[in-house]
Amino acid sequence: MAGLHIVVCMKVVPKSEEVTVNAETRTLDRSRARSEFNGPDMNALEAGLQLKGAHGGRISLLSMGPPFCEPYLRLGLAMGADAAFLMSDRVFGGADTLATSYTLARGVSAIGKVAGEVDLVLCGEESSDGATGQVPPGIAEWLNVPQLTYASHLDVVARRRVLRARRELGSGFEIVEAPLPCVVSLKSGCNEPRFLDLQRWDWAMGGAPVTVWTAGDMDFDRSCLGLDGSPTIVAGVSAASAATRRRELLSGTPQQEAEKLSELLRPLLPA
Repeated sequence: MAGLHIVVCMKVVPKSEEVTVNAETRTLDRSRARSEFNGPDMNALEAGLQLKGAHGGRISLLSMGPPFCEPYLRLGLAMGADAAFLMSDRVFGGADTLATSYTLARGVSAIGKVAGEVDLVLCGEESSDGATGQVPPGIAEWLNVPQLTYASHLDVVARRRVLRARRELGSGFEIVEAPLPCVVSLKSGCNEPRFLDLQRWDWAMGGAPVTVWTAGDMDFDRSCLGLDGSPTIVAGVSAASAATRRRELLSGTPQQEAEKLSELLRPLLPA
């Protein structure tokens, strides 16, 4: 096997601590939030770079989002990816996980046509702004290829064209395999994403092309895109009540406070 062509799906998300909810539209208000790469997607990119280092090949980045996502993809190029593709069109807006996975799957197929057959698709386990974990399995279903979820370590058995993954379980781990091509989702924090390669900086920030595709550039089923292709809607939004801890203030002398504390704790201690 002469190297791997790996597609890493990267999502630009708002910083979760800076996002609010619009009560009227029942959607996330990101207007005042700064953006960043989704954390688990960074783990997926690092896993891809490790496989590239071990087996050779190339990495293509794929993202769906507004035009401001392009500079973030260039950061991925500076880390070691070889090409970047951005699917950006208002028609894609408002997509739920079904429409998102369909659009990304079509993007993977398009990359395969222009950059060579895709051997492996890597994703983060979930996004910080949606947290469903449904998109990676959805991509696999649309592409009709095997899928491995919540992996913490990857390796490729080249002579058999098989991907081997380690999956963490509550009481241990399991080793699973799938033939290539396949789709894999990586657990958050499963590795330490590397720093930018400063030797690639000038190329990544200027010379490297980022291919931008609109809905008109591909053969889409328009009924599967954006809001029209999203069978799920947010029916309501409400704030979760915050649990308060019981507090009791003790007063008196230190001796009196110690005695009261002892009385309060005694019923809670095993006999």
